[in-house]
Amino acid sequence: MDAATGAPVGPLTIRLHADDDVVIARQQLLTGTLLPEEGVRVAGLVPPGHKLAVRDIAAGEPVRRYGQIIGFASQAIRCGAHVHVHNLAMGSFDRDAAGVAGIDARPTQAVAEPATFMGIVRADGRVATRNYIGVLTSVNCSATAARAIADHFRRDIRPEALADFPNVDGVVALTHGAGCAIDSEGEGLRVLRRTLAGYARHANFAAVLVIGLGCETNQISSWIAHENLVAGPTLQTFNIQDSGGTALAVQRGVEAVRALLPEANRVERVPVPASHLVVGLQCGGSDSYSGMTANPALGAAMDRLVRHGGTAILSETPEIYGAEHLLTRRAQSREVADKLLDRIRWWEAYCERMGADMNNNPSAGNKAGGLTTILEKSLGAVAKGGSSNLVDVVEYAQPVRSHGLVFMDTPGYDPVSATGQVAGGANLICFTTGRGSAYGCAPAPSIKLATNNALWQRQRADMDINCGPIADGDLSVDAMGEEIFQAILRIASGERTQSELHGYGQNEFVPWQLGAIT
Repeated sequence: MDAATGAPVGPLTIRLHADDDVVIARQQLLTGTLLPEEGVRVAGLVPPGHKLAVRDIAAGEPVRRYGQIIGFASQAIRCGAHVHVHNLAMGSFDRDAAGVAGIDARPTQAVAEPATFMGIVRADGRVATRNYIGVLTSVNCSATAARAIADHFRRDIRPEALADFPNVDGVVALTHGAGCAIDSEGEGLRVLRRTLAGYARHANFAAVLVIGLGCETNQISSWIAHENLVAGPTLQTFNIQDSGGTALAVQRGVEAVRALLPEANRVERVPVPASHLVVGLQCGGSDSYSGMTANPALGAAMDRLVRHGGTAILSETPEIYGAEHLLTRRAQSREVADKLLDRIRWWEAYCERMGADMNNNPSAGNKAGGLTTILEKSLGAVAKGGSSNLVDVVEYAQPVRSHGLVFMDTPGYDPVSATGQVAGGANLICFTTGRGSAYGCAPAPSIKLATNNALWQRQRADMDINCGPIADGDLSVDAMGEEIFQAILRIASGERTQSELHGYGQNEFVPWQLGAIT
């Protein structure tokens, strides 16, 4: 980076693989610009982060980035021309995800001395990275009451409410828009109940209140029985209708939280192995740099975490579509590979049933940032998972019990996906972004990783780590992976993230809504 102008120095483009048909512009390129490293002259305007062809490509020919097919030329593309949505399209081809299952799986080389962080050990042995009291709802109808209870303890509004409880990170209301007018035996209610149960059990909650209306389909008593929960001092429940209405329910909830605070405050952080870390991996507001900088660097950090005995949860099934063969190659068994492919087939059938297209995933922002097809986006997104073996595949919000790299089936929509990961046990989220996503999580802290220097400079107050130096050649992917891993240990030990400082987390609880609403 030039100190005076802030412009990149060195090569004007980035080549990711020797077999690629495209390179990535590191700055805006104009017609006639010579790319000495490629022996190519630019033919037309190419924005930063976008692709240009390094050879003539005939209509219908495959186009490669990362050494993998990202689409097919929808028209002839001349050498040096901008390659984007106007001349690159999806196409079907054989990725043989089943036939290559497990061929790249290798034994994990565990470290001799695992890293530690300062965690909170619960009475039952679970380890927390934060210490909240949660207010959950069985149904949308009790959301207002739940928020009123949590708002009573907001430090930014009533700092005196938690002044005597410095070890309590806060009281958060996690509300949703479902819970009634849904099949009582259907998949939609099962997923909601599983999600709520995952939060009720989450180690980052010292205690949880669950508030219902009283007449909803998602009856609290049925939920407790269905999910094998046990109501008691740290899992308390009540209904608005049984409490005499909204005002009295809020008063009841405030009094319940007050009674819980002294015990919740009696915690201390102690050194615990990094094997207790379960990290959910997210990317949102992605750009062309995501697959070159932040995602592979996060993958390097996750390889470290796995070697230290921890767990990484890769998700967003529509955003690994087209790259699933890279995961099945690393599956530790054929059974694990088949579980992933079953979820891919479910999504294909789901999209067909809904009249949708798997390639509609790249958003307007993704495309403005240089991404063209879901194949290209997926190849970059899967890099977050590093190179460790895929040890298990679980459905949305199911408990993650394996150590290592696990895949959880979720939509690509970040709040929905991360909600499932936290329900599955993630006690920390790592979130990469190239366009500048506004996201935070509760009760699990969310680390934001910028993919490029421009975003870091523009939205510094929202970002925790800048991975832009990788694109400039100032830092290697592996070195950045080590920096991310060390940041994870510090934040798991209590250091605040930018999203926590901004108060993100309550509105980002979004369970996946499946099934018919009647």
